[in-house]
Amino acid sequence: MSEQGLTHRLQQRLRFARRTQPAEAAVLIAITDEKDPKVLLTRRSTRLKNHGGEVSFPGGKRDRGDTSNIVVALREAQEETALNPFDVELMGDLPMQRAKNGMLVKPIVGLIPPDVHLIPQPTEIDRIFFASLEQLLNAPPEPHQVKYIKQTLYFPSMRVEDEVVWGLTARMLISLFQYGLGYQKEWPFLLNSPLFIRQKLEKNNRKE
Repeated sequence: MSEQGLTHRLQQRLRFARRTQPAEAAVLIAITDEKDPKVLLTRRSTRLKNHGGEVSFPGGKRDRGDTSNIVVALREAQEETALNPFDVELMGDLPMQRAKNGMLVKPIVGLIPPDVHLIPQPTEIDRIFFASLEQLLNAPPEPHQVKYIKQTLYFPSMRVEDEVVWGLTARMLISLFQYGLGYQKEWPFLLNSPLFIRQKLEKNNRKE
């Protein structure tokens, strides 16, 4: 898949749904308009009670005055990263996703200038960074350990720019690949533990 064709393919394939319900929250998947397009990501502040320290798209909950899912995504992106809404060329939306707390979240996709100037909102965002769309497409799912009700689970994740992308953000990227690029990336619900994988490889090597 050529880098030059990625943004063109997104523009060709993405559309806004004719009918969509108001979501409880929305995020902006902002992609730089350049030969090697990059995805805008943030690492949430470790001081936050919910999803602290996790990688996410700019976004948040709907306010009473928000008139659409698009308004929610653009407003939250501006509040968290100082992204000017007029710098966003909207392309379409993706299917609703459900967060682990049950909240329905709507992803909105748009292009932004590659030289856009962003400023993290210090109480919410620890870091703003960009990840190559091509790199995300090719990143293999790696196990990410999560403690959950006295269990240790391993969810698939992508490792880019020294950050771990997993959970809702990763699922939205998988949806972007599918609907925006026509690419079905393999993404299981859970992975085996690194120890299990290592033991399996050692067992196979002994057989050889």
